[in-house]
Amino acid sequence: MKQSTATTEALADSAPETDHGPETDSAPETDPSPETDHGPADGPEPRRWTRVLAAVLAFVLLGAGGALFVQGQRLRDTPATSNLALTDSEATTRVAGDVSSALGKVFSYSPGATAATKESAKQLLAGEALQQYAALFGQVEKQAADQKLTLTTQAVRAGVTRLSGSSAHLLVFLDQVYEREGKAATTAAAQLSVTAELRGGHWRIVDITSR
Repeated sequence: MKQSTATTEALADSAPETDHGPETDSAPETDPSPETDHGPADGPEPRRWTRVLAAVLAFVLLGAGGALFVQGQRLRDTPATSNLALTDSEATTRVAGDVSSALGKVFSYSPGATAATKESAKQLLAGEALQQYAALFGQVEKQAADQKLTLTTQAVRAGVTRLSGSSAHLLVFLDQVYEREGKAATTAAAQLSVTAELRGGHWRIVDITSR
């Protein structure tokens, strides 16, 4: 094998060079056709900017939506809109009726029926209002018995100034008629600021202030 390889290399070296004549120039290069303007290339760079712009737009819209939600929530939570006395006529009518009825019962008595009035107060009053009433009613009870005094109270108008789910503030106007045995009846007007709370499904008066 080594001898055959050496013989082949010798023949290659001894072969005469063949003259192929002068070198001919290769075919001239043709100018490439003019570039045709196809508009912006649809490469990765434009697609990347499109995604960036879309993300920015989504962020702006999200921020705007959040701002509108917060602003709307603030508007819903303002004192005016949270006051049910301005928006819930049924609840307003109920609390005005309950408080008016309660005041009529606790501020009406006769010489022989003070015990019934006292019992009504325990059911219709609570908190500080009940404590004040209990402290004063002893004197009223004695006066009614000594002077044969009858007091009839009627709420003629009750306005709810503020109402939430469980608390109400009212301004109530009363007409009161005093009658003593053997004397003409006397009529007087009273004006009260009242605070009531919803307890056990019933409105109970917790504070009474004379105006």
